[in-house]
Amino acid sequence: MPTICMASSKGGCGKSTSSVVLATQLAQRGAPVTLIDADPNRPVSAWAKRPGRPEHLTVLSDVSEATIIDEIEKAAQTTPFVIVDLEGTASMTVAYAISRADLVIVPVQGSQLDAAEAAKAIRLIRQQEKAFGRAIAYAVLFTRTSAAIRPRTLQHIRAELDGAGIPIFRTQMHEREAFRAIFSFGGTVEHLSSTQVGGLDAAVKNARELAAEVVALLRKPALKEAAA
Repeated sequence: MPTICMASSKGGCGKSTSSVVLATQLAQRGAPVTLIDADPNRPVSAWAKRPGRPEHLTVLSDVSEATIIDEIEKAAQTTPFVIVDLEGTASMTVAYAISRADLVIVPVQGSQLDAAEAAKAIRLIRQQEKAFGRAIAYAVLFTRTSAAIRPRTLQHIRAELDGAGIPIFRTQMHEREAFRAIFSFGGTVEHLSSTQVGGLDAAVKNARELAAEVVALLRKPALKEAAA
């Protein structure tokens, strides 16, 4: 069963938001999902305590450097999807989790600083590939972008990543009030009310596009073999 890790050595780049959005979208499709909160700040666990968590979504938070591999492997035996929200630092917990991943998503905001931190995450992925003798798929996910404006900085960073052969998600996690609101009100973007936040239709479309692209990527033959 596939394990997906959200990894970046930079905090605040959208790992937790992307983790919750992806996990809730998959769970709402009827697929049991285990979401592991490996961030010491426990943002996912705080969200899970609010109402509206999908029935098929389990959140685990009592994980450490000593237990992260066991928790991932146990969850992978019982649920079709395991998503791990990792802390925003380079640590052994992060390295151990990546070593068990079938897909690592590297969230990046449209800044050169974030791009540099993404490069560190990719180097760590490649180190784990060498250490464990297995290929680990990964892709950069641009987060907190504008749906209407494409800044030159973002275009430049994307061109640099393309030139280096770094895989990039077509979907971007746009800056949406609804994505922030689920951490205040709980649940999923579909269950938010227009009285709570605007732009819901666009947020739902964005969330579903992300989930669809992740599923399509996991269906690629190389990834299916790795996750088997």
